[in-house]
Amino acid sequence: MLSTPDITRYKPGLNHLEKRIILVTGAGDGIGKAVAIGAAKSGATVILAGRTVAKLEQVYKLIIETGGPEPSIYPVDLAGATAKDYDDLGVLIDEQFGRLDGLLHNAAILGLRSPLTNYSSELWSKVIQVNLTAQFQMTQSLMTVLEKSQDASVIFTTSGVGRVGKAFWGAYAVSKFAIEGMVQTWASEVEGLGSVRINAINPGATRTNMRAQAFPGENPNDLKTPEDILPAYLYLLGQDSIGVNGQSIEAQLS
Repeated sequence: MLSTPDITRYKPGLNHLEKRIILVTGAGDGIGKAVAIGAAKSGATVILAGRTVAKLEQVYKLIIETGGPEPSIYPVDLAGATAKDYDDLGVLIDEQFGRLDGLLHNAAILGLRSPLTNYSSELWSKVIQVNLTAQFQMTQSLMTVLEKSQDASVIFTTSGVGRVGKAFWGAYAVSKFAIEGMVQTWASEVEGLGSVRINAINPGATRTNMRAQAFPGENPNDLKTPEDILPAYLYLLGQDSIGVNGQSIEAQLS
């Protein structure tokens, strides 16, 4: 595996992701949008998954305008989707593409920055559903099409507050601690069994709407843009990361 400095400077070759089928959740905005467009520029056919169809359509248009392969749109609300919905998605992908080469779990919600003592049970359940349970269910349902790829990469999104507990990060932090554990467990289970590798990326402090929600007083111009942290994602989505499994990778230097 490349070192963190090398990953942050990673420069893929031309058409690095050519003919790869990659699904990105939260593809309508922020990091998901940047990864979807970046992957398409590298030759991938991207399945744009997200809650807001209008935003997905804008990303679709941008990919077409920049000469990328025609993407697909899959509207999904992770808060309400069921295991059957993800099973149906797997069937659609199998019928249309025959396999899935990459799956980026980018979509998440912050919830409320609040003491756990005062945390709403309803909001707790929603954050855990979107940030953890839905991602488990989707990966489980798509494992069949992932296993049809010669080398499939599953990427979960982690956070610094999912490694060291910090006050007032509530269900968001707990969901990210769980993501770290799920990645390690699942990666251990698939190690040496086939073509699927499972890792996590910590995007770090990045100029996104969620970051602005969490730190409203922060100057966004002091932060990296989603495009700045693309190298880590393009590395894990491509064949240069074959053999990398069970790792939690930094998208930017601290």
